[in-house]
Amino acid sequence: MSKIVEELNDVVIKFAGDSGDGMQLTGTQFSNTAAFIGNDLATFPDFPAEIRAPQGTVAGVSGFKIQIGNQQIYSPGDEADVLIAMNPAALKANMDWIKDRGTIIIDSDSFKAKDFEKAGYNNNPLEDGSLQGYNLIEAPITKLTKDSVAEFDIENKSRTRSKNMFALGIVYWLFNRPLEITENFLDSKFKKLPELAKANKAALKAGYNFALTVELLPSSYKVKAAQLPKGKYRSITGNEATAWGILAAAEKSDLKLFLGSYPITPASDILHELSKHKSFEVVTLQAEDEIAGICSAIGASFAGSLALTTTSGPGLALKGEAIGLAMMTELPLVIIDVQRGGPSTGLPTKTEQSDLLQAVYGRNGESPVIVIAASTPSNCFDFAYQAAKLAVEHMTPVILLTDGFIANGAEPWRIKRMSEMPKITPAIVKGERGDWNPYTRDEKKLNRTWAVPGIKGYEHRIGGLEKQDITGNVSYDPNNHEVMVKIRAEKVARVANFIPELTVAGDEKADLLVVGWGGTYGGLHTATSAMIEQGQSIAHAHFNYINPLPKNTAAIFAKFKKIVVCELNNGQFVKLLRSELPQFDYLQYNKIQGLPFSKGQLINEFEGLLNGK
Repeated sequence: MSKIVEELNDVVIKFAGDSGDGMQLTGTQFSNTAAFIGNDLATFPDFPAEIRAPQGTVAGVSGFKIQIGNQQIYSPGDEADVLIAMNPAALKANMDWIKDRGTIIIDSDSFKAKDFEKAGYNNNPLEDGSLQGYNLIEAPITKLTKDSVAEFDIENKSRTRSKNMFALGIVYWLFNRPLEITENFLDSKFKKLPELAKANKAALKAGYNFALTVELLPSSYKVKAAQLPKGKYRSITGNEATAWGILAAAEKSDLKLFLGSYPITPASDILHELSKHKSFEVVTLQAEDEIAGICSAIGASFAGSLALTTTSGPGLALKGEAIGLAMMTELPLVIIDVQRGGPSTGLPTKTEQSDLLQAVYGRNGESPVIVIAASTPSNCFDFAYQAAKLAVEHMTPVILLTDGFIANGAEPWRIKRMSEMPKITPAIVKGERGDWNPYTRDEKKLNRTWAVPGIKGYEHRIGGLEKQDITGNVSYDPNNHEVMVKIRAEKVARVANFIPELTVAGDEKADLLVVGWGGTYGGLHTATSAMIEQGQSIAHAHFNYINPLPKNTAAIFAKFKKIVVCELNNGQFVKLLRSELPQFDYLQYNKIQGLPFSKGQLINEFEGLLNGK
């Protein structure tokens, strides 16, 4: 059947259903297909914290949002053009996030009286007028899925589980996507269960054919490939990119990689990914708790490995004393904190920039460490690599902050060659001992050298008690303690000489400078770029280096009339800026809802500031 094909520059799609409906898998497959045919994209998986929330309730809704485009995409978008709602709860949870006159595709088999009651509806939303103005497509997805897999020898419960593939088939037709990529995935995933692979492929094709023939879909849409820099691309999540970045650093520095970690949402996928790479001599230890995880990593660092530990906010709190130990012994250590909503257990599956002050200050005594932050799923690779480089060259712990949004989100990543990556030179001792001492320092960096056990002539002791300058012997001398505290602080401060300077997107004479850090980059860049295109007097500066700050930060800030600091917390970075650079006045815009910034919210706020509100 011939139907109209309309071209779009970009589109936002939201898959939503019960946590057992396979929405994360469905969204991931659509993302991989979009990346394969050359679209730029950004995703936002959103799932409940409960392992199994009551079925059919709003609390149990799992969602996956994706924006694809024929130009560079920096965020998963705000309101969806198309919502696939597998039950009433999914519809109710997302009604505020669908565009006027947008398309809503529902599984009509799941929209019965009992389903409305579970979702908390007082009336039938299909009949009460609340969906007026939307393009509503009621498809008997569950029934048609059962029909499509009837011939296959599979369990009864597996027959309805394939309905996510039926829904994906509808969306593939709607946006002119090929089926082959997902079919190949299903063959691989169910290699040992070929009948199940056949059933899922049949459901996928049935959904595609349904969309092809149903009269409620008058047209399909096409989003052309984006003009991205030449190279080989793949879709990658932030956690995958983080794991690969640290793996690349181990290869570049010629060090064995050791990860000591305790599983915690949303950081566990880094442990899962690195455990796959034993062929690169990666050693992963799933420890019994957070403290054991970091202490095993410190031991590995002492023994000469590139040592890593991963966690989220609650785990970072538990690791505090051991981070101080690594700082005191001046051993290289990378601590990756994938931030989530807090405090305490907080919002385990929601995003928040909640741990900045803990990362910078959250240890007993004077315990400065390097703190950096990734800002997109793909550049998690670069900043994991940079965290390792700074740790082994400056001989100090480095905390890398990511967050749940970029860790679970995905985007196209241009695969890098090792020859493109900057050189890493670990500060390992060389030659004869001579007049070497454990705390003999480099004049420029103030780092001590790394004497790995087993190197003849370099036997020494280190530990958590205060060290005598140069010799490393235990010292309780008050004057020596003050000297050592100041040296360790200065060592971190001098890292500013080895990191990039702050850059500004937009006119450096603009009236308003938008300041962000870490994972808010996509939303802030999207909003400020749109305003710049409209001729508004606004610019954007984004921080990836937190402690120390880039050397030119004050010079950049001095050029602007107004500075607004935007964060997904109650104002942690702005507190740091007021402490470090008190000569400037800072406005602030904060969101603490477990959700990323939206373009509309930001533009409304920035226009108000430009208009003097």
